[in-house]
Amino acid sequence: MMEDDEPLTPGGRLFLQPQMNQIIHCVLGLKNPIDVESVKFQVENSVMLQHPRFSSVMVRDHRGIEHWRPTKIDIDRHLLVIHNPLPTFSSDDHQSAICDYLSDLSTSSTLSMDKPLWEMHILIPHKCVIFRIHHSLGDGISLMSMLLASCRKLQDPHSLPTISLPTKPPTNFFIRFYNLLVSLFYSFIYFLQFILRCLWIRDRKTAISGGSGVELWPRKMATATFALNDMKTVKAAVPNATINDVLFAVISSGISRYLDFRKPNGLRDGVQLTGLAMVNLRKQPGLQELSNLMRNNSGARWGNKFGMILLPIYYHRSNSSEPLEYLKRAKVMIDRKKQSLESHLSYKIGDFVMSTLGAKFASMLNYRILCNTTFTISNVVGPQEEIMIGGNPVTYLRANNSALPHALILNMVSYAGKADMQVQVAKDIIPDPEFLAKCFEDALLEMKEQVTAKI
Repeated sequence: MMEDDEPLTPGGRLFLQPQMNQIIHCVLGLKNPIDVESVKFQVENSVMLQHPRFSSVMVRDHRGIEHWRPTKIDIDRHLLVIHNPLPTFSSDDHQSAICDYLSDLSTSSTLSMDKPLWEMHILIPHKCVIFRIHHSLGDGISLMSMLLASCRKLQDPHSLPTISLPTKPPTNFFIRFYNLLVSLFYSFIYFLQFILRCLWIRDRKTAISGGSGVELWPRKMATATFALNDMKTVKAAVPNATINDVLFAVISSGISRYLDFRKPNGLRDGVQLTGLAMVNLRKQPGLQELSNLMRNNSGARWGNKFGMILLPIYYHRSNSSEPLEYLKRAKVMIDRKKQSLESHLSYKIGDFVMSTLGAKFASMLNYRILCNTTFTISNVVGPQEEIMIGGNPVTYLRANNSALPHALILNMVSYAGKADMQVQVAKDIIPDPEFLAKCFEDALLEMKEQVTAKI
């Protein structure tokens, strides 16, 4: 072990275990052709390379304990430039080609351990840049912050991108005391459910269920695109609803639509399917400047700082439920989750298991809860306005990760008035992700039509 070596965090060690080895993909679509030399210059002078995680290799000492060791960066080893169009059904179908490329990356491509654990794939014909970053370097909030620290507002080239942060209204002592009692009650219930889910309770088998080993199966990917104004219109129909409530209602309705299409035999109305959601635990929610993330005493510190919560949805036949009923059910359930400490407790459980039983046992526990649930969902809030990187306007911003035992993985990122949700599937279980993505889009439009019809 050398003097400059720094030990990995417990979360970093977890994501290096074979069963939990995860790579995050941040996808940037650009308006203008990509100049590779300009990209190299931007990377060499970016704040990214000022961060020690991005200029260190992972090494193991004589006891097998992982450490970060500073090294010299060779930019050419981190850039993969694709000059020819990716194969697809049509040479002009850029989105399908990019989805196919990401699908292959999710199962077939790892990061070399003899260099810092990140790389960039530059797809010249498709005007697309894919950042591949190992999850041991940080979570989605950290990595999106790192990426956006290199971007500027399109209309104000000297300003960093901004996001909207939620505000909480002030409350008096009695309301705070009541909220504490409610929080303790729901925390106990959901903590117990989380433990049981880790141990043996699992979802019923359906047409979208994964399981042990499914992370190795070939993948397909599609994109569901939503207008944030449509989501705002829908959320206004239910008092105090949020965009997250609408998103989860859309997922619940969309999955029910898809299961109807697959004609499930014996799948009764009301069957529970459980999603596993990742929740940012930083005191300051949202994307922060890199300087904040690098301070150890910051509430928005760098690294893997997220918990997990179980989000159940219930199958309902498409013709037997009012569209807005999905939103009402989603809001009740998510409000209770917000009042609980489930995400914090799940983080503490993982931290305790890592420190007492080791990374292998923690990895086994995480893998088990993935096998016992049906899908993964994450939602990262992106910039409100259009941005550019290196003077090149960004047309879309997306994110996804490498494969998990789930046959369905949903990753949403909002950007400049729209939200793109990457729908990643195990194609031998869900062969038609494009249709599933359309089910989600149609679910939102149906909710919007019901709202506008009542006005």
